[in-house]
Amino acid sequence: MPDGLTTTQTAARGKGRPKVADTAAPSLVELLNLIRAADPTTRQELERKSELGRAVVADRLTMLADLGLIDESETGTATGGRAPRLVRLAARRGRILVATLDQTALGVGVADLAGNLLTEHHEEFELNAPPEMLADRLTTLLRWSLDRQSSPAGLWGISLSVPGTVPGTEGDFLTRTPPAVPAWEGFPLVEQLTRSFGAPVWMRSSVDTMTMGELHAGAGQALSSMLFVKIGRRIGAGIVSEGRLYRGAQGATGLIGALPVHLGDRTGTLDTMAGSDMVLREGRHVAESGRSAYLADHLRRGGEITALDVAQAAQMGDEACTEILTTSGRLIGQVVATLTNTLNPELIVLSGAIVQTNDIMLAAVREAVYGASHPLVTRDLRIIRSQMGSSAGLVGAARAAAELLFAPTFLKDWVMQGSPLNHPGFIAFRGSLDLAPPPPPQSPPPRKGAP
Repeated sequence: MPDGLTTTQTAARGKGRPKVADTAAPSLVELLNLIRAADPTTRQELERKSELGRAVVADRLTMLADLGLIDESETGTATGGRAPRLVRLAARRGRILVATLDQTALGVGVADLAGNLLTEHHEEFELNAPPEMLADRLTTLLRWSLDRQSSPAGLWGISLSVPGTVPGTEGDFLTRTPPAVPAWEGFPLVEQLTRSFGAPVWMRSSVDTMTMGELHAGAGQALSSMLFVKIGRRIGAGIVSEGRLYRGAQGATGLIGALPVHLGDRTGTLDTMAGSDMVLREGRHVAESGRSAYLADHLRRGGEITALDVAQAAQMGDEACTEILTTSGRLIGQVVATLTNTLNPELIVLSGAIVQTNDIMLAAVREAVYGASHPLVTRDLRIIRSQMGSSAGLVGAARAAAELLFAPTFLKDWVMQGSPLNHPGFIAFRGSLDLAPPPPPQSPPPRKGAP
């Protein structure tokens, strides 16, 4: 100790000084997200964008490398001097489990920390089955998907895509199961998954995840504005503005199925007047009345009429079924035209089993949108059908999880520990689950086909 300083004086001098972790965390968060946004990048670019200074950037990159969050093993192209080292996110450091829960199907996959989908599997499953069966089958498939990975990377999170609207703020992992699907009321799906896998769980609506999938891996790549429309029992829209999904104040954007529409003297919501339930209802009517020869024959042979049967009959030239799909497409197009005039998107993507089956509904939506929109809005507008199918939701769930893992409000509390599993809030939540009694054992569900 220097002459003239007592122990008390030395302690007083350091009192109130911020810890290194407190001062480093904000700049680590900033640099890590700059690296994610421009993967790969260089130290020089990071110095320019962050304005932190060479010494600070070098120190923080060393810390991120020691934490295993970045990789600098590759070199870029030399431009007159020594080749620069490339800075990348260490995306293979961890894994993200993703799942899509649709009305009649279940999809699971594994992604890296950059949100790139590595594997996927789909099988039939009725969402209205008892939630215990769903949870058991979902857990089995997720564990199977994780066990297939050859990499020793640990699990960092689970991202679910569900049919209902999911409220929430960015970066917050779930501590209880939201009422996204009425049939799950009171069932602790999130709590059960967290207890089983020891990782944070996030949940987004299927429209949100499919929109993100189309934006990052489908027709929306490199676009700044896009409108995604999912057509099924419910009709919803995903909005992309300035290259990002717009979720609104409560995550409840794009609920266009609840809007009123008119057809002759009839009025109802878009869901009831144009959704797949309407297609099914009208399809049964034209089958029973004999107006559709194709569906009438199908009914006589003991077949059950579905919305897809109506779509396939229309594709084969059945006039009555063509009229049903055209009516649905025009009503949807009228609502979409209002959004088009409001948002001026570069691209409109339609998705859903009925749209994927034939071109009739797509043509009807196009006719309505182009006919009711301002010429300036439609001058360069493209209206297409999604080519991603069931993969869109998984890709979008992976991208959503990657963004939520590294959201600044969440990242700042775990970056110094090197893993979200060490986030203080998540550690506390896991502790509360360990204290809570586990759910009662359930009977194993019947298998819906081997993975």
